[in-house]
Amino acid sequence: MMEPTHDEAHAGPLGSRLNWLRAAVLGANDGIVSTAGLVVGVAGATTARSTLLTAGLAGLLAGSMSMAAGEYVSVSTQRDSEKAALAMERRELREQPEAELAELTELLEDRGLSREVAREAAVQLTARDALRAHARVELGIEPDELTNPWHAASASFLAFTVGALLPLLAIVLPRASLRLPVTVLSVLAALVVTGWTSARLGAAGPVRAVVRNVLGGALAMGVTYAAGTLLGAVGV
Repeated sequence: MMEPTHDEAHAGPLGSRLNWLRAAVLGANDGIVSTAGLVVGVAGATTARSTLLTAGLAGLLAGSMSMAAGEYVSVSTQRDSEKAALAMERRELREQPEAELAELTELLEDRGLSREVAREAAVQLTARDALRAHARVELGIEPDELTNPWHAASASFLAFTVGALLPLLAIVLPRASLRLPVTVLSVLAALVVTGWTSARLGAAGPVRAVVRNVLGGALAMGVTYAAGTLLGAVGV
């Protein structure tokens, strides 16, 4: 009676993949902006390639490790909360099955089913897999697809690293006279791409997202370059 349609069956996994992809794009965007701000700031104080490379690598490693650690902690906390909620639901199903059946019926009613249809659907779902039914309808959790914190941490580390490599390579590979313009132009172009991509993945209008992204990156590079130039001028 409550078999999912083709679209419903794929909405969850598809939505999850889109969220992961969008998170990867935003992670790369963070790597671009933070590393660009760092190396452009250092470039304001010195043109030494070794110094720029050291600063860029330090920023890349620190940023990627910070992103990975933060994502691991965040997802681990979420996973622990979901596992605790599932354990409580499992206990309630064992101790008070009738109350849980009534609760599932009410939840299905709230989704627009009539009382009779909701009751019949709740009975069938409970008979098939009571825990899965309550996890999906009541908690919004897929019991067999809890997010792995190690996967999340690895994805964040990789996304940030990929983004950070662009300004790092742009600042150290060209000759001294071209380093700054090449870096600025390549970073702004990359921010156009990440802003447009993240907006499209989020089903939002891309123009405003791109403008915000580019202005934010330009401001970050401008502020750090000014600070680096000032510090270089006073010999700090």
